[in-house]
Amino acid sequence: MSAFLVVDTKINNPEAYEEYKKLARPIVEKFGGVYRARGGAMEIHQSELWSPTRIVIVEFPDVESARAFIDSEEYAPVKQMRLDNAECTLFILEG
Repeated sequence: MSAFLVVDTKINNPEAYEEYKKLARPIVEKFGGVYRARGGAMEIHQSELWSPTRIVIVEFPDVESARAFIDSEEYAPVKQMRLDNAECTLFILEG
């Protein structure tokens, strides 16, 4: 069953975050991920529980592939770039 990595991001350093995006994409793809949405325009109709900022949705073949990406040694230094330059909420959703 597909799994979706969903990330809501408030970017604090846009220049550094652009570099993060360049480095993250090939690693995402290595683990079978396909970007389905990447910071596009949002039309919010209700936000009682959550006020999203910038949404990224990546589809993986399964939960294990999404976890393998997040926990990979290859992604670790790139992930640190995200942590240093943005505030995020990140979760995996079974599809």
